Amino acid sequence: MGTPSWNRVEVDRAALRHNFRQVRHLVGPAVDILAVVKADAYGHGLIPASQAFAEAGATSFGVAEVEEGVQLRQAGITGQIVVMLGVDRQGAEEAVAHDLTPVVYTLEAMEALAACAAKAGCRKGVQIKVDVGMGRLGLLPRELESFLAALRRFPNLFLAGIASHFPKADAEGDATTEEQYRVFQELLAGIQSAGDGRIIHIANSATLMRYPQMRCDLVRPGISLYGCYPADWLQKASSLDLRPVMRFATTVLQVKEVPAGQGVSYGHRYVTERPAKLAVLPVGYDDGYLRRMTGKAEVLLAGQRAPIRGMICMNACMAEVTDIPGVKAGDTAVLLGCQGAGEIRAEEIARWSETINYEILCLFGSCNRQVYYDSEEPATPPVC
Repeated sequence: MGTPSWNRVEVDRAALRHNFRQVRHLVGPAVDILAVVKADAYGHGLIPASQAFAEAGATSFGVAEVEEGVQLRQAGITGQIVVMLGVDRQGAEEAVAHDLTPVVYTLEAMEALAACAAKAGCRKGVQIKVDVGMGRLGLLPRELESFLAALRRFPNLFLAGIASHFPKADAEGDATTEEQYRVFQELLAGIQSAGDGRIIHIANSATLMRYPQMRCDLVRPGISLYGCYPADWLQKASSLDLRPVMRFATTVLQVKEVPAGQGVSYGHRYVTERPAKLAVLPVGYDDGYLRRMTGKAEVLLAGQRAPIRGMICMNACMAEVTDIPGVKAGDTAVLLGCQGAGEIRAEEIARWSETINYEILCLFGSCNRQVYYDSEEPATPPVC
């Protein structure tokens, strides 16, 4: 085993379990929860995060591709695994072999699944994706009836669910979601004879927080399970008490004193106005710490905020610690998360990066080694 990187993404498994239980308490026992673990569980680690959710009671998981579903099965994850991007002909065979539930929206995928199910001597449940306004994957409303008729021609397939997705559920004061849900409900009302036992779902994190009537049979929390809110305003409006899960930390390589008038990093876009102390950190855009944060980013050292000075490099950046006494090589710097009384949240880094908290978690998690620990778990209210 080689020397580990100075950089590490620390994932709190106890916080993952806490957040799942918070969603469970909010939606109640009658609504199922599909834990969205696609994209390596938003950078938190597909298998460890899924195992933590399973420990908290999760029995349904959402992945983007068949490969992720197979990895979960091989890791011993049981229950329903929904492949949200669907399958091609090769993926259909693996979906049947590993008991994955594919989302379908093309006849080609349906035909491939039917052939694989017939070969395996089983019946395979599929979930149909309809597009009620997202403008992404799914059948248009006018296509649903003929698609259901085609599905009934395959005896080895059955309708296990109908799903859709909202594009603006996190937009405060916008009526689009209500209108699209009305379209969804009208579609469902027209296919009551399509089969009993199918699961209806449309609610992501923002929807399940804002619209109890839209939770249907199952909700699909993603960002909320990882301790973040889909929009800043929802942090105050929601009753969910979420705990941040990810902490991104590194190690100070060098502390150096430079004179006034010293240019720092490429292009000398920052020049010191006084004698300054700089802590050199082995973090840069190769580690997901984006160059566009130059001039805005801060890190925590000794629990205090230290501004990043000069251009963020590929594998390094410099934090000014002139006013933070005692910082030395080997100290821990925190780029995301808590240190002492200080905290830097994903939402703040997203603003510096001109993006969203989802992307920050995915970036940091995919670019750095993940380490796991269990903090103390607070009491969660019982499901009522």
